[in-house]
Amino acid sequence: MIRDELKGLLGFIEKAEGLKREMRHSWLSDRRRESVAEHTWRMSLMAIMLKDKLSVDVNLEKVLKMVIVHDLVEIEAGDVSALDQLRDPAIRENKAKKELAAIENIRTELGQGLGEEFYRLWMEFEERETNEAKFSNALDKLEVQIQHNQAPLDTWEEIEFEMLYMMDKHVAFDENLRLFKDEIVREAEDKMKHQGIISEKYRPKSADE
Repeated sequence: MIRDELKGLLGFIEKAEGLKREMRHSWLSDRRRESVAEHTWRMSLMAIMLKDKLSVDVNLEKVLKMVIVHDLVEIEAGDVSALDQLRDPAIRENKAKKELAAIENIRTELGQGLGEEFYRLWMEFEERETNEAKFSNALDKLEVQIQHNQAPLDTWEEIEFEMLYMMDKHVAFDENLRLFKDEIVREAEDKMKHQGIISEKYRPKSADE
């Protein structure tokens, strides 16, 4: 029995190689496309490094599990750029349907125990109600911007300059994470300034302006 179980786990681990091959809409500093697995790896590193800096309590083991599990659906559903989702709500809706079907398939494939755990972790990540889910989602968005900051600016699309200022809601639950976000934004603005791009053009106007 245990041999059959281990054989099944090995099959899924091999299937997860798909995340090494699935490319994201993010470029590295050497102009190579980033894989989903690379994005997940650095999210995990960030979780370990930032956990003790949070002003709220989180279970790091649960966060790491959630980070590693959250993109497993892309083995089947593929990666869909946040840019495309902003441009077309239908793309966002179709993505949600495909990912829900994918996590259901994963739950069935891995069965009781592990399959149920992965399903619950994925749903918790999507619902963003617990501190662990909020932290994991914040890491997801912050890691993307850090990677954009490291990539050449000529790889940025116009909408990505605006998205620099769309991270506030993802870090609103924790004061220190907001400060970390500010450092990421400041780094991007310095890079833009160095290349003659005016950040004020993309920064949202305050209510009193």
